Amino acid sequence: MNNKELEDKIISNYQKDENMMILVFAQWCVNNDLNPADLYKKAYPEQAANPALKQGIDLTVPKEESEEIADSTLLGVLSLFGNTDLAIVVSEEMARVRDQKR
Repeated sequence: MNNKELEDKIISNYQKDENMMILVFAQWCVNNDLNPADLYKKAYPEQAANPALKQGIDLTVPKEESEEIADSTLLGVLSLFGNTDLAIVVSEEMARVRDQKR
């Protein structure tokens, strides 16, 4: 495998992993009755529509059909990809949801 092929493979793998991170985020939102597009826009108001986010949202299932996604799992995945702003917004929503359940 030459350098260009290796580089292409690394980029492809990163994009697949990033799409999985987006799906985990979107499904967590669905599971918690939150709108993933709204949370994303709150974290990144300067960004235009995100096609990868739309695709991730399209792949979600109703929360009744989904496995639970632990808050710590989502925060870990967001952290892994350097989505600090989104992790902050998600953490705020986690705290709000916890407060509402009390």
